[in-house]
Amino acid sequence: MKQILLLLSFSFTLLANAQNSCNELFISEYVEGWSNNKALEIYNPTDNPIDLSGYFVSRYSNGATTATVANSVQLSGVVPPKGVYVGVIAKTDPNGTGQEAPVWDSLQAKADGFYCADYNVSNAWYWNGNDAILLAKGTLPTTSTAVVNATNVTGFAIIDVFGKIGENPANETGTSSGNDGAWSSQFPYSTGLGVLLTKDHSLIRKATILKGQTMNPSFFDPLLEWDSIPPVIVRLDANGDTLYGVSGNPILDGNWSSLGTHECDCNSISLTTQTKLSPSIYPNPSNGLVFVQTQNDVRKIQVITALGQQVKELNIPSAQQVVEIHLEQLHGVYFLRLTSNSGEQSLHKVILR
Repeated sequence: MKQILLLLSFSFTLLANAQNSCNELFISEYVEGWSNNKALEIYNPTDNPIDLSGYFVSRYSNGATTATVANSVQLSGVVPPKGVYVGVIAKTDPNGTGQEAPVWDSLQAKADGFYCADYNVSNAWYWNGNDAILLAKGTLPTTSTAVVNATNVTGFAIIDVFGKIGENPANETGTSSGNDGAWSSQFPYSTGLGVLLTKDHSLIRKATILKGQTMNPSFFDPLLEWDSIPPVIVRLDANGDTLYGVSGNPILDGNWSSLGTHECDCNSISLTTQTKLSPSIYPNPSNGLVFVQTQNDVRKIQVITALGQQVKELNIPSAQQVVEIHLEQLHGVYFLRLTSNSGEQSLHKVILR
């Protein structure tokens, strides 16, 4: 009885939160990849399109407590209902080198918009793992030295904060020099203990998060609201075996197949997004062992890589209600394509650690 009451309490709490949430944009994915591979995905949990021209992004570099217009950029474009917008740093010159090295083609293909081509004009998209990011509403002034605050920005309102403004997290050695620090997996999350998660990683907002962080946190625990994935994955052949290049090293691909869509509990609030084929998939993220509760309506499960390659296929007996899938050799973002007895298909993202 106690467990039932706790479950009901949780359900009512979730419903109450849903009623007060799912009404404003928030950051749904953060990419701090190798070289200039920097991207930010913004999710619209509402049933209406949202014009981004009234929003901006600011970067708080190396523990800075303030940001100026030079550290910020006004956004553009429209985020569709229950959809996302992907912004990528504007480094697209294939001949670029060093600080001007181009964003990988596969990440460029994910972009809905490019930002901050010139660091001296705006450096908002040049974050490293130790920089906090602000998504806010308002119209930036034209003066580059103007501080971003309610006084200088018309219509200013904090929409989401990634990281902790005013904190410069350390690296693995516990020092905070340069740009090699990052928030990590172990309390207090800023001293280099555990795994560095905001550097050379992508972070995906958990589906249970229904709104942005509108206040600067006391501690920024990256795993509290985010799932972490590495910036690259090893390319596999049709049999799931590693492919090697002419140098003898494994071929690596950018790990951003999840950019462009976002799974959120806000989606289920609109009846128009319901689907007949809605199995339970757990745990997710997983260390390799994934269970699919089929409800006796799944006849086939295919495991698909980020590049659309099938690495595993299972035919499901009609009487089997729970399917156990072993994926221990895989890491990163994959997709399960489920086919029902009637031929209906659905795609479900799984994160393998």
